[in-house]
Amino acid sequence: MGVIVIDGSTVRHFVDDESEFQKDVDARFAALDLNGDGVLSRSELRKAFESLRLIETHFGVDVVTPPEQLTALYDSIFDKFDCDRSGTVDLEEFRSEMKQIMLAIADGLGSAPIQIAIDEENSLLQKAADLEAQKIAAV
Repeated sequence: MGVIVIDGSTVRHFVDDESEFQKDVDARFAALDLNGDGVLSRSELRKAFESLRLIETHFGVDVVTPPEQLTALYDSIFDKFDCDRSGTVDLEEFRSEMKQIMLAIADGLGSAPIQIAIDEENSLLQKAADLEAQKIAAV
């Protein structure tokens, strides 16, 4: 686990660097595409969100959420990603939705720097912080 310091501009600059952002989002997509068919199924995307345990915990404490409520929530997330309603999420849909999510995070962070504990070294927020550090080091 690492700690990074970021603000909204860190995240926005990462998203604006189209080649770096797409490279990292594409790698994330490939990791989620468990059967390698080039699209994410409902179950593949659900497994990814379940592994994050964002819904099953509240401030690190396990909470009991009825299975039907979890299914409805995961289905609504999938529907948000599946823009063309094809029943799968292709790379372009995934890129587009991840861009919107990252820009929403940037807006939420604003200009005040905050410290964030990152549990996953390949998280997009970690990538954003790394990219900013590289740019600062190059100056």
